[in-house]
Amino acid sequence: MPKTTTSDASLGYKPVLKGLLLLALFAGAVTLGLESKLADRQWILDHVQGRGVEGWLLFLGINALATGLGLPRQVMGFLGGYAYGWFWGAILSTLGTALGCALDFVVARTLAREFVLARFGKRVAKLDAFLRTGALRTSLAIRLFPVGHNLLTSVAAGVTSISAAPFILGSAIGYLPQNLVFALFGAGINAESTMGRVLSVGTSVVLLVGSAWLGLSVYRSYKRQGVNLEDEDTAGDSSGAENPDAKNSVKTPGQ
Repeated sequence: MPKTTTSDASLGYKPVLKGLLLLALFAGAVTLGLESKLADRQWILDHVQGRGVEGWLLFLGINALATGLGLPRQVMGFLGGYAYGWFWGAILSTLGTALGCALDFVVARTLAREFVLARFGKRVAKLDAFLRTGALRTSLAIRLFPVGHNLLTSVAAGVTSISAAPFILGSAIGYLPQNLVFALFGAGINAESTMGRVLSVGTSVVLLVGSAWLGLSVYRSYKRQGVNLEDEDTAGDSSGAENPDAKNSVKTPGQ
């Protein structure tokens, strides 16, 4: 049986600690008065829930723009859970984040290809080779890995040779576990009873640990196959200088 290395254990703790920190920050904001602002349920009914499809589209648009610019998707999961409940909050925040991913992907592919390849060519080449083994499966795995940066991964993927559809679909599925965690937390803040809050918040913490375990399991599975996952999913590391050989190794889309 493969042994768990120190680096693997560290990667396992990091997403849990990050998630718990975000949950603690949200809880602290509520304690400091955020709840009084969110408690205006009439405002939420009028501007979000009460606007039906228009409200959904507004939330999706804000979500896509915010996460496309680098806002942590957990924030939108929390807000979606508060406004729509844990189920629809998780669904809408995941769809919105997937739209943000698509926005980054398309912009990189159509407007910033040369810049991204010049800046991160070597790492993009590694990501390209990894994704070409099965774009849907590998993009799902990347989003579950306890490493990497959402915005930078989407931008790097945009200049690889893979098609947009499987990458975006795989990413959307991979976003769902943590979005569900934070939607549950947001729904718990909006619960009318103390017991409802405790159950929602407690469940979100348990699911956070579960999602981190799932990501680490996927990470170890690929690592046993010899894939250097840290390089793959940290394609935005600014250490990459222009590398003509790496640029040439990345095929243009459709090749």
